[in-house]
Amino acid sequence: MRKGRGCLRSYAWSAPSLTLIALMVVFPILYTLYISLTNMSVYHWFDFSFIGLENYRRALLVFDSGFLSALLWTILWTIVNMAVQLVLAFALASLLNVKKLRLRKLYKTILMFPWAMPGYVSILLWKTGIFNSQFGLLNQWAEALGLEARRWLATDVSAFVFCTVVNLWLALPFMIMIMDGAMQSIDESCYESARLDGATRLQRAVYITIPTIRPMIAPAVIITVFTTFKQFDVVYLLTQQMGAQTGSNFHTVLTYAYENAFITNNYGYSSAISMLIFALLLLFSRLQRKEVSR
Repeated sequence: MRKGRGCLRSYAWSAPSLTLIALMVVFPILYTLYISLTNMSVYHWFDFSFIGLENYRRALLVFDSGFLSALLWTILWTIVNMAVQLVLAFALASLLNVKKLRLRKLYKTILMFPWAMPGYVSILLWKTGIFNSQFGLLNQWAEALGLEARRWLATDVSAFVFCTVVNLWLALPFMIMIMDGAMQSIDESCYESARLDGATRLQRAVYITIPTIRPMIAPAVIITVFTTFKQFDVVYLLTQQMGAQTGSNFHTVLTYAYENAFITNNYGYSSAISMLIFALLLLFSRLQRKEVSR
C-alpha cells in the first residue's frame, strides 16, 4: 500500500514536467507523423486527405524525388567531415602538446575563436568575404595570379568542398579541445618507457596516444557525428539562402526537407522526410549504444 502511494506521489510530482515534455516533444512528433500520411500542401491546406505511405514511397523508391541523392550527399558529408576533422584535430592537438612549446595558451585561445563566434556570423563572413564572386578574397588572389574570377559555390562538387571547409573551421576547435585534454591525461612515463625501447614518434602515437585517448574522445565523436549528419546552417546559408542562391543543387537531408516544407510548401512530403531522418538518427543511436556496451 505504501509502495503504491509512493509511486503515485512520484508521478504527481513529475506530472508538470511530463506534461511539458509531452506538449513540446511527443505531440510534435506524433503530429508530424500524422501529416506525413496526408497530401497536405499549399494546394490542400484545409482539405488535405489521408494517402497512407505514398509520401514515404515517393521518397524511398523514386530516385528523381531528390531524397536519396540528398541522403547519399549527407552520408558522404558526414564521413568526410569526421575523417578530416579527426586527423586534423589529432595533428594540431599533438603539436599543442609538444614539450617546451612557447605561447601554448595563446595558440589554444586563437584556435578557440571560430568555435566561440556565432556560427551565423562566421558562415556569412566566409560567404561574403572569401567566396563572393565579385570581391571575395579567393577571386582577388586568382586575379593577382592572372586567373579568371569564378563562382566558387556554383557547382555541387565545389559547394560540397567549400561547405566542408567552413564546417571544419567551425567544428575543429571543439575536437581539438577534447583531444588536447585527453592527451594531457596520459602519463608521461609511458612515453619515456617507449623512448627507451627505441619507439619512434609515429609508433608512440599509434601504440600509446591513440589507444589511450580513444575512450575519452568517443562521446565527442558520437556527438559530432549527430551534429554533422543533421547540419543545416552551413549548407543553407552558403548555397540555398533565399535571394542569395549560388546555383548549386547540393542538399543535405535537412536542407532538402526545409526546401520541401517552406519553398515548395509540400508539408506532407516534408513531414515524411522528417520522420525518415528521425528514424535514421534513432537507428544510429541504437547501433552506437550496442557498440559502446560491448
